[in-house]
Amino acid sequence: MSTTVSVSDLTCDGCERIVRDALTDVSGVESVEISQEDDEAVVEGDADHDRLLRAVDYAGYDGEIQE
Repeated sequence: MSTTVSVSDLTCDGCERIVRDALTDVSGVESVEISQEDDEAVVEGDADHDRLLRAVDYAGYDGEIQE
């Protein structure tokens, strides 16, 4: 199952790495693909949406699950 998370202010490779690392640490995440162009992360796995959003927030970014 994939989940797309909109992430604000992905402006550099460092931002991408920070968000990817935070999301990868969430239980149930199998992989993460980040797109700076689209300001989003596509997460593969069965992670809880609230935990994904908390991870993005903890990394210092605003996130929203795209339905």
